[in-house]
Formats: sequence, C-alpha cells, structure tokens
Amino acid sequence: MMTTVAYAEVPTPVGPFTLAVTEEGLVASGWGSRERLGGRLGLAEVHDPDRTASVVAELDDYFAGELRVFETPIDWRLTSGTRRLVLQALHRVPYGTAVTYGELATRSGSTVPARGIGSIMGSNPIPIVVPCHRVIAGNGLGGFSGGEGVETKRWLLTHEGYLQPTLLDL
Repeated sequence: MMTTVAYAEVPTPVGPFTLAVTEEGLVASGWGSRERLGGRLGLAEVHDPDRTASVVAELDDYFAGELRVFETPIDWRLTSGTRRLVLQALHRVPYGTAVTYGELATRSGSTVPARGIGSIMGSNPIPIVVPCHRVIAGNGLGGFSGGEGVETKRWLLTHEGYLQPTLLDL
C-alpha cells in the first residue's frame, strides 16, 4: 500500500501553521504553506479532512490553553538513529517545563554535544507537537528557527507558563 499525506493549514497566534498527516500519524508540521512543507516529504497528497481533523482540534485546543499533552500519533519516518532518539526524548518533555540542550542529550542517552542537539532542534520536522521550543540554552533562551524565530519561542514558553509575560505581552 502506498503511503499518502493529507495536509491542513491552521491559523495560529504564532502564524499560519501546516500539518502533514500520513496513515501512521503526524509526519511533519511547520510554519508556512503546504507546498513548502510537502516538497521534502515525497509522498502522494490526498484530500482527507477526516485524517487531519483530530490534529487540527488538538492544535486549536493547545493555543486555546485547553490542551497540555498531544495525543496525536507521530509518524517518525523523517528521523532515524540518534536524531530520532533525541526527538523522542524531547517529545516526553512536559508542557510548562524546559530542558537545556545538554539535559536533552542526557535524557536521550546520546553522546551528542549540546551544539549538536541544537542542530537537531533546528531540523525538527514536527515543531510544537515535538516541542523544540522547550529546549533552552544554559544561559538564556537559545535559538529558534520556526515562525518569527526567538520571539515565537518566547511566545510559546510564555503561553505554557514557563516564562512570565512581559509588559509587551499584556
């Protein structure tokens, strides 16, 4: 059986967000259009709103402050080896908390140095659901390649209660 992918584009407080869902689960997500996201998947596209409906509902509930744990099945096909181990460990970092790059390396059981963990975060194919925004530097927020960069990371961590709102957020 040929694997297919269905897309959903969702407006969010941190910009338009696209979800890509195979028969196995959420395979990719990110800011921007489905054409941008789909170009790296190489899977036949199908129009299947039923397949994407539960992921869209969870994302909407997350942004409404009503969801803390995503139950969406993950299709890990875009990852392998150490990268997959690190992202799976990241997927278990709870809402409202953060870990440093070094702590994530330890949790994953890998020998990847903190800088390498940062590279893995930058290539995370499933941001928000696999919460790379919850990985911070030992001396500050660290980087973020999604949305509007570090400001998006700051918004997500504030939304989850890890960071206190600033006057600009009020």
